[in-house]
This record gives sequence, structure tokens and C-alpha cells, in this order.
Amino acid sequence: MKVSFVKFFFKLLFLLQIVAVSPSVFAETKLGFVKVDEVIRKANIAKQAEDKLKREFAPRDNELKKIGAKLKNLVSKFEKEQSVMTNTEKQKVQREISNLEKEIQRKQRQAREDLTQRKNEELAAVVEKARAVIKKIAVEEKFDLILENSVYASPNIDITSKVIKALNDQK
Repeated sequence: MKVSFVKFFFKLLFLLQIVAVSPSVFAETKLGFVKVDEVIRKANIAKQAEDKLKREFAPRDNELKKIGAKLKNLVSKFEKEQSVMTNTEKQKVQREISNLEKEIQRKQRQAREDLTQRKNEELAAVVEKARAVIKKIAVEEKFDLILENSVYASPNIDITSKVIKALNDQK
């Protein structure tokens, strides 16, 4: 009985020491928080990436507009002139209209897929640069932990604006 009391006493003493030391350990821990979606929305490199994609996909967009205009003109012409067309001519124009519609749909789908892929690539590059800046800030300001995206974080530990500023200051 005496041995179990002594073991209990030492366990209790050990737990009390842990509890006494824990607040000081946590008090010295420096935490940070970054809203990645805000960084992506507000950082200049994200805006530059978006502009780059617009320039890259402008020729395809123009091509689709031209094909759409051609289709619209052909449909308009067909509607006006179908009463004087022979069945063979009607079938030929309808086939051409159908082929143009299919071509537009195919090119639109391909453009969407390519754009999505390129957006993901550009987004990954922006996130990679943002993470490099976050790590740099963490080292310089001696953070112990920086979290991305949380349900709640105190504004006291939010370093999102620092990250955006650092990204925007980069050349």
C-alpha cells in the first residue's frame, strides 16, 4: 500500500510539473495565419498570371468568335433563302451549319480544358511563390508555426497582409 501511494505521489508531482511548465512553453510559441485565397486574389503576381492567360488565350477566343459569326451569317442566310433553295442545297447548307456547330463545341471544350489546365499551373506557381515568402517571413520573424486557411484565427496572428506586401514588393 505504501509503495502504490509513493508511486501515485510521484506521478502527481510529475503531472503538476508538466502543467506548470506547459503555459510557459505555449506562451513562447509564436503562431501565424495566412488566408491563401486572399493572397491569390490580391497579390500582383496572381493578377499578372491572369493577364498572361488572357493574352495567351485571346487568339483562340478570337477564332471562336469568327467561327460563331460565320455560323450566325450562314444560319441567317439559310433562313432567308431556304424557300428558294432546292432540297440538295438545303441539305448542303444544313450539313455545313451542323459541322460548324460541332466545330465550335469541340473548340470551346478544348479551350476550356486547356484554360483550366493553364490556370491550375499558374495558380500552383503563385502558391509556390507565396509559400516561399511565407517561409521567409517565418524565419525572419521567428515564427514557430504558420497555418494556411482555418475556420477561425485571431487577427493578432493574421500575417496575410505581410505576405501580400512581400509578394508585391518582389521584382
